Amino acid sequence: MKKKILIVDDEPNIIVPLEFLMKQNNYDVRTAQTGEKAMDLISSWKPDLILLDIMLPGMDGYEVCQKIRQEKKFNQTRIVFLSAMARSIDIAKGMGLAADDYITKPFATDYVVSKIKELLAENE
Repeated sequence: MKKKILIVDDEPNIIVPLEFLMKQNNYDVRTAQTGEKAMDLISSWKPDLILLDIMLPGMDGYEVCQKIRQEKKFNQTRIVFLSAMARSIDIAKGMGLAADDYITKPFATDYVVSKIKELLAENE
């Protein structure tokens, strides 16, 4: 069965290439452009891994991460922040919310793919 990845970002220029890349690597992919839409998809679809931007309209990525981590049923869901917020305080906040990793934009796509493979291999 394909692993499920949810890409949460409000920028199509980030979503489109990441979605293409994930599909090329044989993942089942869905996308959301708001924190609220992400929460709906997380509840109904239960992704294995979430690529999560922080700066989103409405509910931001930090809030999404916090809500996910409060639910026991999502304990196995991996969360990777993908954000332009690259200050050490931003990264510390993200990791403090129990994210599995924090990748700053701009990022190398091959690094993102290798990180995803590494994190999902831990779940098998």
